Amino acid sequence: MSIQIVNSQPYPDQQPGTSGLRKKVTRFQQSHYLQNFVQSIFNVATELAGQTLVLGGDGRFFNPQAIQVILKMAAANGIARVLVGQLGLLSTPAASALIRKNNAAGGIILSASHNPGGPDGDFGIKFNTANGGPAPTSFTDAVFQASTRIHQYRIIESDDIDLSAISSHDMEGMQIEVIDPVQDYAEMMAQIFDFDKISSIFKNGFRMRFDAMHAITGPYAIEILQNRLGAENGTVINGIPLEDFGGCHPDPNLVHARELVELLQTDPTLGLGAASDGDGDRNLILGQAVFVTPSDSLAIMTANAGLIPGYQSGLKGVARSMPTSAAVDTVAGQLGLACYETPTGWKFFGNLLDAGKITFCGEESFGSGSDHIREKDGLWAVLFWLNLIAEKQQSVADIVTRHWARFGRHYYSRHDYEAIASDKANQLMDQLRAALATLKGQHFGDYRLNQCDDFCYTDPVDGSVTEQQGIRLLFADGSRIVYRLSGTGTVGSTLRVYIEKYQSDPALHSQDTQLALAELIDIADQVGHISVITGRSAPDVIT
Repeated sequence: MSIQIVNSQPYPDQQPGTSGLRKKVTRFQQSHYLQNFVQSIFNVATELAGQTLVLGGDGRFFNPQAIQVILKMAAANGIARVLVGQLGLLSTPAASALIRKNNAAGGIILSASHNPGGPDGDFGIKFNTANGGPAPTSFTDAVFQASTRIHQYRIIESDDIDLSAISSHDMEGMQIEVIDPVQDYAEMMAQIFDFDKISSIFKNGFRMRFDAMHAITGPYAIEILQNRLGAENGTVINGIPLEDFGGCHPDPNLVHARELVELLQTDPTLGLGAASDGDGDRNLILGQAVFVTPSDSLAIMTANAGLIPGYQSGLKGVARSMPTSAAVDTVAGQLGLACYETPTGWKFFGNLLDAGKITFCGEESFGSGSDHIREKDGLWAVLFWLNLIAEKQQSVADIVTRHWARFGRHYYSRHDYEAIASDKANQLMDQLRAALATLKGQHFGDYRLNQCDDFCYTDPVDGSVTEQQGIRLLFADGSRIVYRLSGTGTVGSTLRVYIEKYQSDPALHSQDTQLALAELIDIADQVGHISVITGRSAPDVIT
């Protein structure tokens, strides 16, 4: 076998983020950079030898070249079989499903999620374990340590594999299967949801738009929504994956999905607007004159799970990330369901899912999912809403307002301050931590601070402890302010501030969100000294 042992030197910045490595494309293009990190994965994930690996990405710039390198390194490191998506494409949820269906030992997913692409954009690589979910912190820490010591990697000499057609190949004894990236995922969705009932509303004139944002979910949405469910041609917009996402930011929020928002505002015949992100694991849900917050979406899905064929036997429990609003807690409390609060990061849900403690889970950052895979799933959420609309024969707005009437409304907003100098962001958080002991019991106008802490999570399954996950200000009336630094960017730090207020009175459910939260927004700036420390007079993005 023509294995090469290539000498290299470790890079000082080569460290995993929340579940993998995310850097500028130009950084990955440096000599040996990608290879070092991939070899570090293989050095830690020794269980891959002789087993099956799933491989694919979101189609962003550098995806095809990285796929070929990884295939050659997989062969040199004793992998027996690789399932790779046609053209190197696989959405993150589809990759998770393939790992689970094929009993693969793991998967390598190439994506920087919702970050911009192109030659000057971002690239990412992460490893998913045999359960289909993101690798735990113990694994990513071990990969980081390996990457600081690496001095050589293994790769074979071989021609590139043709990934343009569904086919099989042999690479120095390693079997490579180029597969349809959509088929298995689409068939799984058909088992969960009532496709006949959803098809019936399209036959009766229901119209929607799904914005794939020039990213990976285009082929999935076209196949499922248009080809299988019968939605009109043109339902999927921006449906062709482009390596630079058409110059757009593939983040499904009200700012970056502006084209979709305007379509719903100008065309009253559209009953649903939806979008997904770069790698297909996030979702945006819109109705006529209503934006369904991800927190509300999780709560509404929990309250209506019994209407969906795949969940008619009931839910085991639910979980949300700490910054996500407590809307699902309210529903779980009334329905007698266990509800868990975890740090941000889907890997924390994985333990709960694998232990059979929960069925649904979600994060405020436009992600929701269930026990069908071990990742969040954008199209799954869209199909859930379509199935719900078909069952209830109600508009998105009606479903939301009737839910609020029953469970109360959690006014909720996230304010993002992007690309803050890291020293300023850390200064802000350090000052908040230092002030925690003196803040408790203070009054800020009508709001009394009942509890404040730096969220610490003890995993109920394995007992592991995760500290410093965000500063929580918990007020006596149930209102919350949360401060957290995000690890998803590649330049500086992003400060996320989450503001929440519960309102049980239906007569007060129609207020503007920012107006309803105005006093708490001022308190957030006052306590955190945001404008003083960052020099920012307003957030960059409000959702």
